[in-house]
Amino acid sequence: MVASAKRQLQDANVKGLSEEGRFTLVYGAAHAASLAAMRWHGYRSDNRYLVFQSLKQTVGLDNVKWRILDKCHNVRNIAEYEGHLEISPQLLKELTDITKELIILVESLGPIAK
Repeated sequence: MVASAKRQLQDANVKGLSEEGRFTLVYGAAHAASLAAMRWHGYRSDNRYLVFQSLKQTVGLDNVKWRILDKCHNVRNIAEYEGHLEISPQLLKELTDITKELIILVESLGPIAK
């Protein structure tokens, strides 16, 4: 999951991508990293909202930051189910910065104990 998050974050920097394409990739990276944190603790969830909401408990992410991820989740849902994607450069920057931090936090958990 972490490797996938890193690849998606890297792919979001490819020249010529639209903001929408970059948003989709960075959002996917944030979700993959968040899911990795949850699984590290032995939990699973099919609900994207819960994966983001649990970040305070799984990696100690500030509430303000997981709420930004939740806002991005809502933006993604509107795009996915209604075909309308409206993002600001500021939201994309915040999503990118939080995702980078999140990957570092998840990696700092270390390998999963067997």
